Amino acid sequence: MTSPRPPATARRVRLATELRRLREHAGLTSTEAARRLATSSGQLSNVETARFGVSPDRVRAMARTYGCADEPYVDALAAMAGDRTKGWWEQYRGMLPPGLLDLAELEHHATALRTAYTAHIPGLLQTLEHAREIFGQMLPVAPPPEVEHRASHRIRRQAVLHRNDPAPYSTIIHEAALRMKVGGPEVARAQLRHLVDMSERPHVTVLVIPFDAGAFPGAGQSVTYACGPVPQLDTVHLDQSHGPVLLDTPQQLEEYRMLLDRMEAVALEPEKSRDLIHAIARDL
Repeated sequence: MTSPRPPATARRVRLATELRRLREHAGLTSTEAARRLATSSGQLSNVETARFGVSPDRVRAMARTYGCADEPYVDALAAMAGDRTKGWWEQYRGMLPPGLLDLAELEHHATALRTAYTAHIPGLLQTLEHAREIFGQMLPVAPPPEVEHRASHRIRRQAVLHRNDPAPYSTIIHEAALRMKVGGPEVARAQLRHLVDMSERPHVTVLVIPFDAGAFPGAGQSVTYACGPVPQLDTVHLDQSHGPVLLDTPQQLEEYRMLLDRMEAVALEPEKSRDLIHAIARDL
């Protein structure tokens, strides 16, 4: 039924979580489900905890057993099970925290991305010099090789915006993040110009929340909302001081969709956002 496939990536953990949710929604215990699937409860547990992988055919059999008739959803789960390729981010395993690899994998597979930042420039829109400066300020202080690994990983993540058919990317940035002179005036100016250049791409939308907007929901948070092939497989990534957090329950997804909608409502339109970025760059 299964085959070992360590280590468990966030994508495989998500597949395992969805399979467990399907079983629970069907009202079956693991013992009952295992019997219907002609396997052992131990093997089923290994699948539901992402210790073992699972084949696309087995995913479809589980969906039938659990009475799930949502074909697009089942197709998406089967595709996740069948994707055994290793992404470029695996080259950094052991060198960087697993959460950074999970984020790169999440972005790579997203059908659309929405982000919001109040104190930082989005990682997907940072220049190399800006990224190096950010990682150089880490606590505890990172040695130069780690700074370079983190910076190169950040730049390689940006490939999702430069593919032949890139997914739509929309980001909300507070004016405070734009006015921080990270790396000094020259680095900061180059970063702002890069933001403007990227915002002019047809699949990239940059919205700025100006100081004049006052208080707004989501202040202080760094949010990435990655859309999956079906809404049930959307994921929220929160960048927090103790490490990244991934959220994926229906209630959590709805909450963050509403949050991003409300933040977009108080942000400037794309053209006015570009004008403000230009003005800040001129003031440097």
